[in-house]
Amino acid sequence: MPIPDPTLKRDRIRLKGDVPSPLNPPSGCHFHTRCPVANDSSCKREVPALREASPGHWVACHLRG
Repeated sequence: MPIPDPTLKRDRIRLKGDVPSPLNPPSGCHFHTRCPVANDSSCKREVPALREASPGHWVACHLRG
């Protein structure tokens, strides 16, 4: 989320891996090919359910939320 302070420095998250194809998405979670916390057991097999992590904040992840 952007912070309105031009002097504030934060570490950037650099995603590695392959960008998933929108025409032929991978099985399981569509982002597991680039996710730094993805695991082989659930992320590659099952699409995560969308759930409300906090009021008004929805996530679809097996591991975070």
